[in-house]
Amino acid sequence: MDIEITGIGGFILLVLNIWAFVSIISSNATTGRKVIWCLLVLILPLIGFLIWLFAGPRGARHTA
Repeated sequence: MDIEITGIGGFILLVLNIWAFVSIISSNATTGRKVIWCLLVLILPLIGFLIWLFAGPRGARHTA
């Protein structure tokens, strides 16, 4: 089973993963959880992003 993401699909996945990293780092989760989530997204880019999307910590929301 060989999954290869290239071209525009790879670029879109890169942008989504950067968004995930920023959101994880700006979340209110503990440092340990942030490291685990970042490693998951880094090691398994597509699957890690999907798992984070449904179950991961979100960035801190500012309410006025």
